[in-house]
Amino acid sequence: MGNLTIRNLSITPLELEQVERIAPPVPKPANGFAKITRRFTGQKHNGTPTASTVAINTPPSSKQDITEVVVTPFSETVSSIPAPGGSGGDGSPSEIRITFHEPDTDRRYTASIPGVPSPRSIVMKSDSGAGDKEFTLIYLPSRAFLAIFSSAHLHAWMAELPEHFPLSCLSIPGTHNSPTCHVALPSVRCQAVGVREQLDNGVRFLDIRVSCPSPPSTANLSCTNCSSADTNLALVHSAFPISLSGTKYLHDLLAEVYDFLDANPSETILVSLKREGTGKGTDQHLSQCLATRYFGLVTSPDNTDMNNAADAKKRWYTDPRIPTLGEARGRCVLVRRFHLHESLSSGGLGIDGSSWPDNCADGTCGSGQIRIQDYYEVGQSNDIATKITYAQETLSRAAQQEFAASATTTGNAEGSSLPFFINFLSGSNFFNASCWPEKIAAKINPAIIEHLCVDHGAPDKGPGQLTVGDAGTGIVVTDWVGNNGDWDLIRCIVGWNARLQLKQ
Repeated sequence: MGNLTIRNLSITPLELEQVERIAPPVPKPANGFAKITRRFTGQKHNGTPTASTVAINTPPSSKQDITEVVVTPFSETVSSIPAPGGSGGDGSPSEIRITFHEPDTDRRYTASIPGVPSPRSIVMKSDSGAGDKEFTLIYLPSRAFLAIFSSAHLHAWMAELPEHFPLSCLSIPGTHNSPTCHVALPSVRCQAVGVREQLDNGVRFLDIRVSCPSPPSTANLSCTNCSSADTNLALVHSAFPISLSGTKYLHDLLAEVYDFLDANPSETILVSLKREGTGKGTDQHLSQCLATRYFGLVTSPDNTDMNNAADAKKRWYTDPRIPTLGEARGRCVLVRRFHLHESLSSGGLGIDGSSWPDNCADGTCGSGQIRIQDYYEVGQSNDIATKITYAQETLSRAAQQEFAASATTTGNAEGSSLPFFINFLSGSNFFNASCWPEKIAAKINPAIIEHLCVDHGAPDKGPGQLTVGDAGTGIVVTDWVGNNGDWDLIRCIVGWNARLQLKQ
């Protein structure tokens, strides 16, 4: 299989110190993408040990000390270590246990890497048992490639980043049709878990579609003639409800989002809102309802906590520009995919995505603040490869962007010129079961993990062999993350924010 390639995508230099070979375990059936994630940690792990945990304490069949192999931050090296593999004709063991030394702290971290696919990630502590630094390793057996990421605490990963960075220079994981985790019609469901679990595991961009009911004939901007029922916005996906068990509403979803932000004030959540469904309300009426009931921009006679104008206003960042992280912490940032009522248009409302290009491989909103890959008409399974290429090309374009170092001290003036790169990994065909969201995600998500580990942010790699700036990913909008507890794609996206820490 060749020797092991190691790519260090953390800010910590790591010295490869020792390699031990372990007798092959009993093979277990595996499917899909062959990978193993390893997290090195100094914290105690209270979960039940898995087979891979036990392997750390398995006596080695051979041991090799390594000298002078230091993998510096954001570098790659081909080691002299034969990659782990199956019990082939030479009878070589299939698993290796490697130890890294952190020169600056003298800590050591050990991981056992099987040469066969493993279905679960694992947390391991440093040999000293001290500190709380973590590393996430993803091993790609087909390429004998090991990628090392800094592990963030996913519930509060933005806490590690400084205030002055504009949100557009961050690597942000998102979900497509975020609340569609319920039993629903074919092709309507796009997510494995609910929004709160997504947020707890690092998602910071929510894609929400609502149906706007018909407005009263006398409705005006202040909605003084609108009842609560008039402003109850049902969650939908295209023309369909997101759940067959009953209507789900925006105000309940936002209550979950607010609870998360209250518990994690270092974070911000980009909320993309779009009108879909069968409601007869227009974009303009939707903008009135949102401005009054949800954003607190207009006084409302309804004095319930949810509709309290002062409370609602502090929950949202609705300026028509991309904010810095400091401006947005603890708040929702509106990405507006609807047109405004004329009474709201003069001052703007949110980041303008109202002229969203349809089914595009590379498009720009009229505002210039958003660049989009949203090619979603994946009619046949053969089209998935095209979708993957478009997603990789957008990742490469996002990686080219560079936030000027001067902007880290002068505020967001420089950073304001950086657009959001919003890169949808989603696609579907209602009439083709092989192209429903879950089936497409099963192919796209592993391909993007591999790209982020091997090619992203590497000069002369990836589509077009583009130059590399800050190597951010932009906003990567996913389907079916968290399925069976697999958050590896989210970890890879969040992990690329470590490159920005070199600017601090």
